Amino acid sequence: MPGDTTTSAEIARAESPRGELVLRRRSNPGAADVVELRVNGVFVMDTLETSTEIELAGVALDLVDDPRDVVIGGLGLGFTLQRILADVRVERATVVEIEESLVGWMRDGTVPHGPALLADQRVRIVNADILMAIAEARDTHDLLLLDVDNGPGYLVHDGNADVYGRDFLGRCRDVLHDRGVLVVWSAARSPELLAALEDVFGAAEERAYDVLLQDRPEQYFLYVARRSTPEASPA
Repeated sequence: MPGDTTTSAEIARAESPRGELVLRRRSNPGAADVVELRVNGVFVMDTLETSTEIELAGVALDLVDDPRDVVIGGLGLGFTLQRILADVRVERATVVEIEESLVGWMRDGTVPHGPALLADQRVRIVNADILMAIAEARDTHDLLLLDVDNGPGYLVHDGNADVYGRDFLGRCRDVLHDRGVLVVWSAARSPELLAALEDVFGAAEERAYDVLLQDRPEQYFLYVARRSTPEASPA
């Protein structure tokens, strides 16, 4: 468009079993550079518009009485983790990220704010598929945050569909403390996901949130389920 002086350049690329990851830098004189992540050619996120990740992570934290131990499914560009670490109650934040290259770009400063974020002593990075990591988990946690491909129907890779299945959701329930909370973010309403959560947890709720993405109004949905210990049977 006339007067637009924005330039874009690729700064990193990697191949993985799940496809191609590309980081690009967008530059505009007088403004901070923006780092953009694309997976298999699909725009996933950038460092300019972060309000959605930050707002929804804050909402999730407010759902937990004492969120000492948090697990995040997916590192992205780190803004969910950043918001989690801003809560002084959090003692450990485990990030499960399948793409080793993305972790590397955060560590080496290709994503500028990455090194300081991952240097926080509360952070533990697990380079694994979230499906496998939860299946093999031995610890229990206060809060599980899943933001994999922005929910059902918005999959960058078909393998991520299992994240929203009853078997995996059941395993998530198993690794939550009593009253621990699972929060799944979605860019679209999903009655199927709500039904699956209700089936596994006994109850669940859908919450809609109006957000702005680059001044464009959008709506995101949080699917929330809380683990409750069954009441003891009368003697």
